[in-house]
Amino acid sequence: MGHIDVFERASAQFDEVVVAILTNPAKKGMFDLDERIAMINESTTHLPNLRVEAGQGLVVDFVRSRGMTAIVKGLRTGTDFEYELQMAQMNKHVAGVDTFFVATAPRYSFVSSSLAKEVAMLGGDVSELLPEAVNRRLREKRAGRS
Repeated sequence: MGHIDVFERASAQFDEVVVAILTNPAKKGMFDLDERIAMINESTTHLPNLRVEAGQGLVVDFVRSRGMTAIVKGLRTGTDFEYELQMAQMNKHVAGVDTFFVATAPRYSFVSSSLAKEVAMLGGDVSELLPEAVNRRLREKRAGRS
């Protein structure tokens, strides 16, 4: 729900919001690209000015190739800020792309995708922390149906 919170807040501030789903060949996630896109689409039907697009490589290249000028990032902790600030400064330096930070709602500040996946796969209840589309797919993965 933390990502959805950031999407909603960005959607209220910008005319158009594009959620970039970038693939990293070095990482094998729990969900494939199509599943990730579907989960976001299902969870954001209430945001008419938001769309999801897939890409590869650097986020600044994705942004520039589409004529966009800004990145919105959610921050949970000071550690997130330290890392993301360096990235934002590099993105501004190499590509002229601004980054806007949105503080995560306190009720989601402790949630990370890796922690939520781990708890869910061990049978824990994370239903209040994740959108229903994600919860459903996690249950299917745990049951071995996907």
